[in-house]
Amino acid sequence: MVVGTADCGLRYAVKRSGNAVGYCSLTIKCGTRDEGDFHSGIAHFTEHTLFKGTEHKSARVISGYLDKLGGELNAFTTKEEIVIHSTVLKEDLGKAVSLLLELATCPTFPEEEVAIEKGVVIDEINSYKDSPADDVYDKFEEALFAGHPLGRSILGTAASVRKITSKELRQFTKEHFLPMNMALAIVADIDEKRMEENVLRLAGKVFKEKPETVGERMIIPIPSKPAFNKMVEKRNHEVNAVIGNFAPSLENTEERFSAILMSNIIGGPASNSLLNSLLREKNGWVYDVESSYSQYTESGIMTISLGCERSNLEKCLDAIWKVIRKMQDEEYSSVRLKAAKKQILGQLAISSDNGEAQCLSMGKSLMSLGTIFTDKQNREAIEAVTSEEIRKAALTIFAPESTCSLIFL
Repeated sequence: MVVGTADCGLRYAVKRSGNAVGYCSLTIKCGTRDEGDFHSGIAHFTEHTLFKGTEHKSARVISGYLDKLGGELNAFTTKEEIVIHSTVLKEDLGKAVSLLLELATCPTFPEEEVAIEKGVVIDEINSYKDSPADDVYDKFEEALFAGHPLGRSILGTAASVRKITSKELRQFTKEHFLPMNMALAIVADIDEKRMEENVLRLAGKVFKEKPETVGERMIIPIPSKPAFNKMVEKRNHEVNAVIGNFAPSLENTEERFSAILMSNIIGGPASNSLLNSLLREKNGWVYDVESSYSQYTESGIMTISLGCERSNLEKCLDAIWKVIRKMQDEEYSSVRLKAAKKQILGQLAISSDNGEAQCLSMGKSLMSLGTIFTDKQNREAIEAVTSEEIRKAALTIFAPESTCSLIFL
C-alpha cells in the first residue's frame, strides 16, 4: 500500500488487490457537524446535488458516464464526512477517479435541478416515519449529543431543506471542499507506484494552487448534562428501544479497541452474541437485537437497539441489564476471550476481502486519523485487549447513572 499527501494537501492511499474490479472513494471532511449557520441538512443535500452538474458535465452526462461502462457511482453523508465512491473495471479507474474529483471541485448546483432534488430529499425525510427502528436511533443520537454539532440531524427537516439555495450550496462547498479536507482511496489490481503518479498528476491539474484557507475543524467539548430516559407514544405495531451512552472517540486508540470487542461480544452481528442468544434464540422475545459503536472526533456512541412486542419490553430490558451487570462484575474467562477475539478477527478479515468496504475504510481512516491501520496493527490491538479492560469498558460506558434510553411505544 502506498500512502501520501499531494502538494495541494490532498491525502491519498493506493492498495493493490487481485480483483479485476477497481474501487475508489473520495472522503471529504465535511459532515452534518460542519454545517454551522447554514440550513440544517445542507451537507446531505450537497451530497445529493453534486451529481446534478459540473462546469464540464451536465446531470445527464454524469448519470450515464460510468453506467455505460458497467460501473457504479454513489455517495453518502455521515455526521463527519461526505463520501463519493465508485466501482468500475480496473481499466476504467482513471475515468472514475477523475470524475470524483470533478464532482467535488466544480459542481454548479443548477437551480432547476436543486428544486427537483428537494422533492426527493423531503420524500426521504418522510420515509423515516415508516421506519421507526431508524427513527428512534437518530432521535436518540440527537438527544445524546444535544447542544453539540454532533447532535444535528443528517437529513435536516422538510422546512430547512426547502430553504436551501444554489448560492448557499456553492458557498458551503467553497468553505469546506478544500484539498486538505479530502482523502482519495483506491483499491484495484494495479501498479501502486504508477497509480500514485497518476493521482499526483491529476491532483496538480485539479488543484493548481494550495488554498490559503486551512479549513480546520473546531474541536468542541461535549456538554455535560443529566441522563435521559424517555418514552414516546407512537402507536406502532412494534416497540422500538435504544439504550446507550458516550463511548471512546476515534483518537482514543487504546480504549476504543476494548469497546469494539465488548460491543461485538454483547450484540455483534453473529448469532452467538450474548443478547441475541438470550433474547432471540432462547426466549423468542425479539426478531433482532444489536449493539453498535460509532466513533467521532470528540466522542463515540455505543447503543443497544431492539424491536419487540409491547408485552416483552420489560423482560427484554431486564435481560439486557442482566447481561451488562455480569460483564461489569465478572472478568471474561481466558477461553471465552480467546474465542471472542478469534471471532472478531475473522469478521474483520472477511470484511477486508470486500474491495469496496476496504476502500471506504481506508478513506475514513486517512481523513480522520491521518493514517491507515494495517491488518497486522488491527490484529495486534485486538489481541492486546484484556478481560479487565473489557470489564472497565462495560463499567464506564454502561454506568447506570449515565446510561440513557429512548423508547417508541
